[in-house]
Amino acid sequence: MKLSNKFTFTRIIFAPIFFLLYYIPIWTGKFVAPSLLIALPCLIFAEFTDYLDGHYARKHNEVSDFGKLFDPFADVILHLTSFTCFMQSYLAGNSYIPVYLFTLIMLREFSQNFLRMVAAKKGTAIAARKGGKFKTVMYVVAEFYALFLELLVRLDAIPECFGMLKVISTVIFVVCVILSYSSFIDYLLHFGSILKDN
Repeated sequence: MKLSNKFTFTRIIFAPIFFLLYYIPIWTGKFVAPSLLIALPCLIFAEFTDYLDGHYARKHNEVSDFGKLFDPFADVILHLTSFTCFMQSYLAGNSYIPVYLFTLIMLREFSQNFLRMVAAKKGTAIAARKGGKFKTVMYVVAEFYALFLELLVRLDAIPECFGMLKVISTVIFVVCVILSYSSFIDYLLHFGSILKDN
């Protein structure tokens, strides 16, 4: 496996690790603060590999059709996994992303992956466009903001304005939904013709 794809694969590996670190305290009531203190650097490194795979793909001339498919697939695995976590909190009844926003994001990502698969079958590898990249950046912002709020919960450092901070979290995820569907429309405008002959 090429070095760039190894970095991409790292995101797939870290997704279930993050999931377990997030949920073990919810399931067991143990390792409440340490769980996220370990999960945070794991998530930071996993997201950093998104830069590393592109950097080394260009540096070592490893840009390939496989990489163009594998990279966004790894992104989806990591982001949907983390977003799933943020629908629940160690604090009972608390969440950072409403289920309906998560569902909209999930449906968009599955639809996008389907478009990529159809295109790949016809010999076209759909690389990330600017709108898709900007959407991914916003996903990362939402991800770390929600993780920060959950860290406050697990450190027992909830401020009086926590309710407002949660509202901001919802707003950020709404922006994620808007950007995700805007970029999907952009992909359809440029590659939707691939679907017409089916």
